[in-house]
Amino acid sequence: MLSVALRTLRTRWATFTGSFVALALGVALTAVMGLALASSLDAPGRGPERFAAAPVVVRGADALRVDTSAGVQVQRLAHPRAVPAGTVARLRRLGAVVADRSFAVRARGGPDGLVGHPWSTAAFAPYRIDAGRPPRAADEVVVSGDWTRPGKRVRTDRGTVRVVGTVAGRGFEDAVFYTDARAARLSPISVQLVVDADPAAVREAVRGSDGGVRVLTGQGRRHADPDPDRDREALAAMNAMFGTAGGVAAFVSVFVVASTFAFAVAQRRREFGLLRVAGATPGQIRRMVFAEALVVGVLASATGCLLGAYGAPRLAGRVVDGGLAPRWFTIGDHVWPYHLAFWTGLCVALCGATAASWRAGRTGPAQALREASADSGTGGTMTWGRWLSGLALLVTAAVTLCLALLTDPGDLLHRKTYVSRPMLLISAVALLAPVAVRPLTRLIAWLPARLPGAGGMLVRENAAAGVRRTAAIAAPVLVTVALAGSLLGATATLNRARAAETRQRTAADFVITPAGDAGFDTAALRGLRDVPGVEVSTTSSSAVYVLEDGGSLVKSDARAAAPGPLAATSRLPIEAGKAGDLDDGSIIVNGEWQRHTVGEQVRVWLGDGTERSLRIAAVMATGTGDNGVYVTPRNAPGATVDRVDIALARGTDADAAATGLRAAVRTTGGHVFGHVLTKDQWVKASYPETNRTTRLGFLLVLGIALLYTGISVANTMVMATADRVRDLAVLRLAGATTWQVLRLVGAEALTVVAVGAVLGLLVTGLNLAGMWSALALLSVRTTIDVPWTAIGAAVAACAVLAVVSSVAPAAFALRHRAVALAGLRE
Repeated sequence: MLSVALRTLRTRWATFTGSFVALALGVALTAVMGLALASSLDAPGRGPERFAAAPVVVRGADALRVDTSAGVQVQRLAHPRAVPAGTVARLRRLGAVVADRSFAVRARGGPDGLVGHPWSTAAFAPYRIDAGRPPRAADEVVVSGDWTRPGKRVRTDRGTVRVVGTVAGRGFEDAVFYTDARAARLSPISVQLVVDADPAAVREAVRGSDGGVRVLTGQGRRHADPDPDRDREALAAMNAMFGTAGGVAAFVSVFVVASTFAFAVAQRRREFGLLRVAGATPGQIRRMVFAEALVVGVLASATGCLLGAYGAPRLAGRVVDGGLAPRWFTIGDHVWPYHLAFWTGLCVALCGATAASWRAGRTGPAQALREASADSGTGGTMTWGRWLSGLALLVTAAVTLCLALLTDPGDLLHRKTYVSRPMLLISAVALLAPVAVRPLTRLIAWLPARLPGAGGMLVRENAAAGVRRTAAIAAPVLVTVALAGSLLGATATLNRARAAETRQRTAADFVITPAGDAGFDTAALRGLRDVPGVEVSTTSSSAVYVLEDGGSLVKSDARAAAPGPLAATSRLPIEAGKAGDLDDGSIIVNGEWQRHTVGEQVRVWLGDGTERSLRIAAVMATGTGDNGVYVTPRNAPGATVDRVDIALARGTDADAAATGLRAAVRTTGGHVFGHVLTKDQWVKASYPETNRTTRLGFLLVLGIALLYTGISVANTMVMATADRVRDLAVLRLAGATTWQVLRLVGAEALTVVAVGAVLGLLVTGLNLAGMWSALALLSVRTTIDVPWTAIGAAVAACAVLAVVSSVAPAAFALRHRAVALAGLRE
């Protein structure tokens, strides 16, 4: 049968083009994903940057280590501790000690992300003066880069300064160097020191220091740099994005290959019947279909590997340029990703042809005499295996959704869940689609069929009669619409829910946010409290750590606030207890905590690692997971005030209060250290957005889905139109013009796309309804946000592809005489 399969491929090459292209692209993407993963696993570690020339760095405790039954649990502290004074005194006896300080600076005309340091630390990068001289006075600075030059005066949030020198940029930061004394006043707390002494002597000096002081030398000095794990985190996010895209590519490519082979087998029923008449057994027919899939799979997988080798380095360059990967990331020389991609592609081809081969094997010899092309009901299309598979997937989706809603509704809000759950429903609806094709087609074409002329009626009857053809074309449209609606709708609904939570929790009339990252100092807060008719509630960002599940150290974001002002400016979603009961010996937790009974004592570690036993004063609803916990300022050591909520006293004029607040946040030099926003302005400014990596990942997934949809729709439409040449010729002989026939073909294509779009919207609605139910159970009142623009764009793209792919081959075929076409035999 191999020779027959090869001749079939040569004769019916157009039938298998879609499967070949889909497989090749899927294999290429798998190869790219594997090469990126392999290259990230053996990526070189980032070396020290700011302290590359420093002899020894001594860093205060920046990690919490807790001994548990499961081993030592480690979490990074929200507020690292300074090196103890006694340890600093011992280090000064060994050699020169330089305190390092880092603080955010905002300068007019300067780059974003400016960081201030004392000048004495510049030599440890090393930075060297290019022009000018070092700073000597409090209002003098040296800057990195070429955004300004010596002699210029620059307005910053730290006051107006004069640039007296510049240093060449090092690529990892934009620095502003002050005198050591000025830097100490701007940033009093120093969490790390540079010591010019023998490392062994330094280790001996810090031995026994309280609080986990670390001595960093060699490559270990990179841990003194800001965010030393950013490369690892960036690569993990990139791999997650590629992994999601690869999973969707595999899922959709199986879809395309399976539907293409199934439709091809349905078109070749008479051919298989003739083979059976000639003596071929069902097993030989099945082996022939498998042989066709094997040849297509081998050729497509080999082509995909070549495409992957070509595309991987270019994709790596794109993700580096886009900031999704570190600057040094490149594709290495690895072999196993090609093996993975090749054999995966081959398995996908064979899996996609499995059901089609069994259907082909069941073809009886009587099919050789078949003349009607219409599907006689759904019996031939909906086999017992298809019924069982579709219903099993549908029941699985329903049961898992119900279990999640009953046990852990918060799990439905996690990205890995709302990305994977649509696959179950898409598969189930696609398998059961032939059942809905006829009623949906008649419903969609009901109005056109009532219009004068026979065109609407012919569209309805042709689409309804070709159940298999309609289902094969609607399936990829269903995938694209369902993915676009489910993924983008889930993120939009979740963002809307978080914004609703923010609005519901805020009772303040005004919210003041700092202009920079330094927060508000005591003088600034004093000025705000002096504004008549306002109550000021200051809050700080911190963290609390707790042991759960027998040994897991969990970090919870915390807000530190005074209980009285907090009650006046917020409406916390309290489910048990009272927010007013918060004091220095208690904590307000949320329902996600394992222990959340009011009055219960809970062992926690504060943001600087201090261990405390706090009483649970109140319990908040879980919500979308962003409620965090609340403590008093005494239980947030090291935290700076980063938000001020303002409540107006009864009878206070809002405009007058706003004027007073804006005057209070303006310094004598005219610099603004805070932004005064109304509640509505603040809610809008803080509206949550999908992070860039997730957004690009979803766009990549939807791009892949749309590409595969285009391949499948084009291939199936070309096959279906070629198979209907005689039908179109009969219409011409019956008196229809060529333009009328082409309009009929285009209208049928649009009808089929509409069927797929309706099924995709059904899947989208079910997925978003599940998320809405989870939010309701978590006490979040919001509405579903359906991404109509994205869905409309996806449907429009599918419609254009379907119309072009059907009308173009029909127009090509109708160039010949209708009598000659009507006499064609298969």
